[in-house]
Amino acid sequence: MEWNKIQQYLDEKQWSLVKFSKISGVPEGTLKEYKFKKTEPSFKNACKIADALGVSLDELRGDKNEFSR
Repeated sequence: MEWNKIQQYLDEKQWSLVKFSKISGVPEGTLKEYKFKKTEPSFKNACKIADALGVSLDELRGDKNEFSR
């Protein structure tokens, strides 16, 4: 999941990580790990993030296609 894409949506909505955490149900500390440590969210949290932003998981994936190798 591309944090840069998530950040674009957060910027558009003018949401802080605190607000996004409350809306998505994903703890703020967990969101910070995704943002700063570049860790990947679980499927459950990825769904929460996409739902909170009102987008599909595909929109947050980026251009990576691991199965084409």
